[in-house]
Amino acid sequence: MPSNTHSRIFFYYAYVLLSLKDSGRYVGYTNNLRRRLEEHNKGRSFSTKFRKPFKLVYYEASLNQEDAKQREKYLKTTTGRRFITKRIKNYLDLTR
Repeated sequence: MPSNTHSRIFFYYAYVLLSLKDSGRYVGYTNNLRRRLEEHNKGRSFSTKFRKPFKLVYYEASLNQEDAKQREKYLKTTTGRRFITKRIKNYLDLTR
């Protein structure tokens, strides 16, 4: 007999933030994107507190935490940075 209870699906996110202070980028991963962006913007992250405020400019969702971690790792490489630059090119052109 089918259950009436629904399983909640959890996503893990690899994300890219753009500093509105110095136009630098930050790449990370989390299971709660809204909360993590708020933490960055409130200065609760040591690695970004001096570069706030931030705008979320890109994210990818995964069903598996390890997949999100691997994607974060890739986005931090030279090839990954090039991918992001191409992926958000139109947005970056608008902000200049």
